[in-house]
Amino acid sequence: QSRPLSDKYALVYMDGLVFKVRDAGRIVKKTGYIVMGIDRDGHKEVLGIWIGETEGSKFWMSILTEIKNRGVQDILIACVDGLSGFPEAINAVFPDSEVQLCIVHQIRNTLKYVSHKDKKHFATDLKTIYTAPNESAGLSALEDVKEKWPQYTVHLRSWEQKWTDLAPFFKYPPEIRRIMYTTNSIESLNRQFRKVTKTTSIFPHEEALWKLLWLAQRDASRKWIYPVKDWGSIISQLAILYPERVRL
Repeated sequence: QSRPLSDKYALVYMDGLVFKVRDAGRIVKKTGYIVMGIDRDGHKEVLGIWIGETEGSKFWMSILTEIKNRGVQDILIACVDGLSGFPEAINAVFPDSEVQLCIVHQIRNTLKYVSHKDKKHFATDLKTIYTAPNESAGLSALEDVKEKWPQYTVHLRSWEQKWTDLAPFFKYPPEIRRIMYTTNSIESLNRQFRKVTKTTSIFPHEEALWKLLWLAQRDASRKWIYPVKDWGSIISQLAILYPERVRL
């Protein structure tokens, strides 16, 4: 938690998991804040785990400030969920970072209240939005989905409201897109966290939760021997896109 970090990370994923913890005789919900980075060599690394109250942008800003104080000077791309105020919190600490809202989270939230009989076909049509070749085609696909599914117009409203933060990946080549909008790296780690915590419905105290999450990430990170897929191509493309910030 206090070790020095690299000065630059190509991508950083941030997510929060909610757990029940006993606190002063009461059972309260606590959030485990997880930050994972991909360094300039393409290797994954957990930058830290924090336990706090219900997930909020204010707490995330304090985490980002702490990360900066530990040596991180630049984050090229930050991939986050759809928490209100999150992009603003990131840009307040790292003003040059590109913020990408997680498409996986967006799809889940959109499908949450869709009728079961329509879910599969609706999800297939949603795919035409984020697999479009460019941003204008993505917007056009969104309009087509609205027209085809008028009963779910209200479900698609958040896509329009958050489009500025959902659409940045369109400007990148396919290899970078995949690691931006599909946050598989941190989703895989979250599954490991869920696996080790599912037998404990209520943690006796905050430290017990923190230790279990730390042990789980230690076990998971032992398998992170190789760089992420296609890293050579990805870092070369980032060096072209950000010549002043990425040097091979």
